Amino acid sequence: MTSQEVVVTGLGATTPLGGDVASYWSALLEGRSGVRALEGEWSADLSVRIAAPMAVDPAEVLPRKQARRLDRSEQAALVAAHEAWADAGFEGTAREVGLDPTRVAVVIGTGIGGVTSLLSQYDIMLDKGPGRVSPLLIPMNMPNGPAAYVGLEIGAQAGVHTCVSACASGSEAVAYGLDLLNLDRADVVLVGGTEACIHPLNIAGFAQMRAMSTRNDEPERASRPWDKGRDGFVLGEGAGVLVLERASGAAARGRRPYAVLAGAGITSDAYDIVQPDKAGQARALELAVRRSGLGFDDIVHVNAHATSTPVGDMGEAGVVADLLGEDTVVTATKSMTGHLLGAAGAIESVATVLSIFHDIVPPTINLDEPDDELKLDVPREARSMPVTAAVNDSFGFGGHNVSLVFRKA
Repeated sequence: MTSQEVVVTGLGATTPLGGDVASYWSALLEGRSGVRALEGEWSADLSVRIAAPMAVDPAEVLPRKQARRLDRSEQAALVAAHEAWADAGFEGTAREVGLDPTRVAVVIGTGIGGVTSLLSQYDIMLDKGPGRVSPLLIPMNMPNGPAAYVGLEIGAQAGVHTCVSACASGSEAVAYGLDLLNLDRADVVLVGGTEACIHPLNIAGFAQMRAMSTRNDEPERASRPWDKGRDGFVLGEGAGVLVLERASGAAARGRRPYAVLAGAGITSDAYDIVQPDKAGQARALELAVRRSGLGFDDIVHVNAHATSTPVGDMGEAGVVADLLGEDTVVTATKSMTGHLLGAAGAIESVATVLSIFHDIVPPTINLDEPDDELKLDVPREARSMPVTAAVNDSFGFGGHNVSLVFRKA
């Protein structure tokens, strides 16, 4: 067990707001929405005809031959991982950059994995027969595919892991990476999440649960966390990846960290498969803050899970107000990105780290008439302020709760 600080030295992302970290962050600060109307006949009969697809097609970023062999979720993970790895100062595989590959690990979470490849190949089988199914279907469909391909790219041999915990998957991957470093099982870990499941069956399933917004005529205004008019989340896609290492390793390489990953709390509700439980969320936040060595008063900002659902939003807001105080500055970046499911916690960790690094909090858009129970400080425009320590919350169907505490390096 090591007690050294774990720091973030690389960031990568491809999101509905931009195909890299710079464009994603800029759009967040501008308060721009990545939600748009779905085009094509496939969506015509759906009750929900809006989503937040990636702003840049990852298949156009990767080499064509490589992209054709990958599911879209795997493509997104590789794009984000490439950016994060380079941002941390690495060019080439772990061995090529002078790292011991047996001390480099990968943890990439996903909620659903390569489901669009599975569904499209199933259609091919029904239409043309089993002999026409792609021999690449299994590696494209398996949920560990994104982590496996990232591990292959960088030559990671300390372990390649996949967290599958619904909408908490990306944040759980970050927490797992912290554990790998603290337990001295690795020296460098790529962590994050990926999701690409904008498909009529998935949309229909969520819509039948009444979990999604049906504001089809106003796509950019559909995702509205904490607003009285919220009617469900908007499905998004993309990936976020962070490079974690010990502070001593970053210093030896002359790298300036973005932030310290100070603590993580993971709990489960054992309450209901869909209905969130405030007690489990509170325990996750309490664990994360306690393990960080900080006090509740030290946390000045929260990047909230806040999906824009009538039930979920206010439970989390109440936990934050009770534990951290009503003056906590909170943002709901899903108001702009939509909900990226297993990638949500990853891209929101990227945003949280950048808030700390730049001392600025992104706005929450579409908050026209706040819920009467909202007792938090929610900026409607980007706010410059000292962000010394911040929390990223993620919660998933099944009762998964993850809180991450980041602070200034």
